[in-house]
Amino acid sequence: MSSFIITCPNCNHQFEPGDTMREEIEKELRGKMIDWQKKKEVETAELLEAEKKRMHAEMQDKVRKSLAADYENQLKILQEKAVESEERLKASRQKELEFLQKEQALKAKEEEIQITIQRQLLEERAKLKEQLQKEEADKISLKEQEYQLRTKELEKQIEDQKKLVEEMRRKQEQGSMQLQGEVQELMLEEMLQSTFPFDKIEEVGKGVRGADCIQIVRNQFGNESGKIIYESKRTKDFSNEWIEKLKKDMRSFGADVAVIVTQTFPKDMDRFGEKEGVYICTFSEVRSVALLLRNALLKIADARKSQENKGDKMVMLYDYLTGTEFSEQWKAIREGFMSMRQSIQRERDTMEKLWKAREKQLEKVLLNAAHIQGSVEGIAGADAVNLNLLEDNDPLMID
Repeated sequence: MSSFIITCPNCNHQFEPGDTMREEIEKELRGKMIDWQKKKEVETAELLEAEKKRMHAEMQDKVRKSLAADYENQLKILQEKAVESEERLKASRQKELEFLQKEQALKAKEEEIQITIQRQLLEERAKLKEQLQKEEADKISLKEQEYQLRTKELEKQIEDQKKLVEEMRRKQEQGSMQLQGEVQELMLEEMLQSTFPFDKIEEVGKGVRGADCIQIVRNQFGNESGKIIYESKRTKDFSNEWIEKLKKDMRSFGADVAVIVTQTFPKDMDRFGEKEGVYICTFSEVRSVALLLRNALLKIADARKSQENKGDKMVMLYDYLTGTEFSEQWKAIREGFMSMRQSIQRERDTMEKLWKAREKQLEKVLLNAAHIQGSVEGIAGADAVNLNLLEDNDPLMID
């Protein structure tokens, strides 16, 4: 056992207690220790109980606050849903109201349309009754006019046949460009041969590029007076290269004049004329152009024989073609051509306008009569009243 030393508080004398004293002191210390432990246990128990109460109070407060927040959230959601449901209900009622209003408006509109239709039907029946009386009296006159129009149409068709060259040219545009060109070449040769039977029309070989035919001009004695070289083109665009090629062919064949027959002119030309020493015209103009050029060559040939030393024949030909005589002759030919063309067009427009007007009138009468006939037959029966304007063998429409 370890020694236990006691120090005197007055004199600081240290001594070792005896067994009895030690037991008393230990007993006293144990008692104090037990009291202190009991006191601490009581305090600890009180602290634990207080902490339990505090934690229980905090827990109850948190639960109460959580329940209150959930209740407020649910209440807010329910209020929002109630507002939304009320808005939907209000919108649904508004749509239902608009639908009912539209339905009522449609019914009113339908009734108004029915009244308008009945009123128009009555007015139309009155008009048709009056018109039928008038049209019945004009029936014979209409047939006579139809006969006259058909006669005029046949006359116009016969007149159009006279323009066979132009019609053939337009129809041939649907074929290949090579075939169209060959057709125009053949027509050009045939036209030149039939117009100038005493001249010699020579076809240039198919393998030769450039010119298509050469007209060897002969005078009344059968002597050669000059050559006109022709190039036939039937394309949508004019190429300036044709001019240089034809001028080269003109020198190669020893021709005096070169002519391009085309359906399209250069951009700086809109009618017959001369460009870089080559004359350009359409197929409908070539007959007149050939006649003028041939007369010029004949005059130059006569002048050359009588005055051989007065100048080059091309200069003389150029002087003639740019002179007043040639210009006035061509103007006269063109004026006559344009006058005939305008006259034919005016006659065509007048007859077609008259025909269309009469045809529309007749169609209107037949249509209105058919409406009345259908209404009457629906009420009284198909055999009650005969309202046919046409006989059984009459055509319904004008062809």
